[in-house]
Amino acid sequence: MTKLNKLKWVVAIAAAFFVGTTFTSEVSAATINNDYALSSNQGSSLRTSNNVIIAHATAVYAPAKNVAIYENREWYNAGAYVQYIVGDGGKIYRVGAEGYQAWGAGSWANANAPVQVELAQTYDQSEFRKDYVTYVNLLRSSAIKYGIPTDVDSSAWRGVKSHLWITNHVWGDHTDPYGYLASHGVTKAQFAHDVKYGFSSSGNNVNPTPTPTPKPSTPTNKKAVHVTYALHQKGKKWLNSVKDFGSGSNGFAGVPNSVHDMLYIKVNHGSIKYRVHTKEDGWLPWVKKANKNDTVNGVAGIKGHTIDGVQMYYTTPKGETYQQAYYRSQTTQRANYLGTCADNGSVSGYDLWAGMLGEPLDRLQIDINDNNKY
Repeated sequence: MTKLNKLKWVVAIAAAFFVGTTFTSEVSAATINNDYALSSNQGSSLRTSNNVIIAHATAVYAPAKNVAIYENREWYNAGAYVQYIVGDGGKIYRVGAEGYQAWGAGSWANANAPVQVELAQTYDQSEFRKDYVTYVNLLRSSAIKYGIPTDVDSSAWRGVKSHLWITNHVWGDHTDPYGYLASHGVTKAQFAHDVKYGFSSSGNNVNPTPTPTPKPSTPTNKKAVHVTYALHQKGKKWLNSVKDFGSGSNGFAGVPNSVHDMLYIKVNHGSIKYRVHTKEDGWLPWVKKANKNDTVNGVAGIKGHTIDGVQMYYTTPKGETYQQAYYRSQTTQRANYLGTCADNGSVSGYDLWAGMLGEPLDRLQIDINDNNKY
């Protein structure tokens, strides 16, 4: 899967990295590498309204330096760049200018974010730790510099926001940076705490969360959720519905090596929304109903147009054990299933949508659960 409108390469920053050793101004004497910064006649000339700082992850495991080079060279053609990229052991490269709109998360986010920061991805845990400390402190110091709250993903329209928050509240289909952070053991709650309180130069929490007094465990309230779904074979008919997933020909929706043009999904508990990407139209609107007879509001897709991507989100009823949609697909051009997607960004690298753009989707599996069963 490829992140739409996200950068494909990353880079290491040369120069001393920034950490918030003092939090008066939140920026210690940091040197930011400007080798790949856009010139004054490049990038957007529009000033920002200073309401949010946006946290991204690159979605690819590659040197951070390559992204800065790529953004500097292709900012106009690709229509994508941010102010800072952090990676390769806690270094920072600047591309866009602070206080001017970058092109990283859609028109509303770009207009309201004086700073957007990409976190390069690495498999090395020690390198990640250095990157993470710098990333957190840069997000925090930028927020303080522009008078923006350091709360992460709160319900307010000011603060530090993940790209996932922008997707859920404004526009888009990205879930970063949570999938990548989770792959290194950092939860959403830990990330929010770290941005709020920052790190010392040693990388230790300035104001670590106290160890809570253990409470008696409460029984889980997990409900069995079953999902029913079907694909319409292009030029033919609706195929038989599938419940959850299994093995063999009954374990997925679709027909191997065939092309499909419509999809419907329904759950017996909670709610689900879904949409498809077609080769002819791009991403189509979200659908919340499931009715094969209503091809406008009851199914995703357009008759005769080839589906090559699927995205969905399951909402767990309040008070119940959190569950989500785990789903995966295969294409007519590949022998095996692509990576599993999780709608909350918990499966690193595969949290945007199922499919491979340009390749017809020929089968689909879905499971609603609190863990990945594939």
